[in-house]
Amino acid sequence: MKNILIVEDDRIIGEMLKYMFTSKGYKVWVQQHPGEIDNNIQENRIDLVLLDKFLGGLDGLLICNKIKTNSSTAHVPVIMMSALEEAKAECIQAGAHDFITKPFDMNAFFNKIEKVFNQTD
Repeated sequence: MKNILIVEDDRIIGEMLKYMFTSKGYKVWVQQHPGEIDNNIQENRIDLVLLDKFLGGLDGLLICNKIKTNSSTAHVPVIMMSALEEAKAECIQAGAHDFITKPFDMNAFFNKIEKVFNQTD
């Protein structure tokens, strides 16, 4: 069972994603605020972070960069999410493994997650 951390400031979206991924057999945590993200990744042995680009005034790019430059969390793949398709390039440049546009096509989302897990196993 893979562990996924969803960092999403919209509680409804976070809970919807949690439900969808839990139903597929993943263990999921939802975090609305990016504080203590490093500890959460380590304590819960997170295998993948789903990170919103815009977190209540904070830029997810900075958080992604922080995850990827911390030697304790750099190995964890990050998929960033945004309603802005044009944000993809800067998310990848910040260290994201992949990017998905909101609103989500859930089949495409599941495929991206499986692809990341297949690459990192």
